[in-house]
Amino acid sequence: MADYTRLMARDGHEFNAYLAAPAGSPRGAVLVLQEIFGVNAHIRAVTEGFAADGYLAIAPCLFDRVRRDVELGYSAPEIEEGRGYMKQLPQEKVTLDVGAALNVVKHAGRVAAIGYCWGGTQAYLAACNLPVAAAVAYYGTNILANLDKRPQCPVMYHFGERDKSIPPEAVERIRGAHPDGIFHLYAADHGFNCDHRAAFDADCARLARSRTLQLLADHIS
Repeated sequence: MADYTRLMARDGHEFNAYLAAPAGSPRGAVLVLQEIFGVNAHIRAVTEGFAADGYLAIAPCLFDRVRRDVELGYSAPEIEEGRGYMKQLPQEKVTLDVGAALNVVKHAGRVAAIGYCWGGTQAYLAACNLPVAAAVAYYGTNILANLDKRPQCPVMYHFGERDKSIPPEAVERIRGAHPDGIFHLYAADHGFNCDHRAAFDADCARLARSRTLQLLADHIS
């Protein structure tokens, strides 16, 4: 069962989150952290997928502080629109909202943060700043700008070898700053996990997901 629910951050901001519950008792919980396209059909499907795997999964609508109900596609104008929303959000406010989502699901057990693109950076920052037990960052574009922060839990990184926004030298800088991280590279481009995008690579997405689920089994379940 999945639907939107209303949350409140510590500063009083009310926002929506897409919450998906497993069929039986949860094995733990997963924070699904959005790309710059909002909690759209793809992110909702990812959230439901983790629920089907036995986790209580929640995707906070992180753009609600700027504009509610953002749900974008992947055209060039929509990419620019999403970047515009992202740039209006102070990081400390995003962290408040991610923390509020964590508080809603932590009764299910240990919590992992899993994010994609901008959300990949947010998953990394959750590992640094919030009490999550593990994190997975899919092609987190802005991780490089946050290497002064240190993850406090296991972090798995998925990067595409053809991703121009995160070239190999950037990945190596991240690896150098976080040598304890679990790094995986794929013969793919940015956004390879999203089956709504031209960059989608089914084999790479399947392999990355299997590795992600193993991390959850090791540290969350």
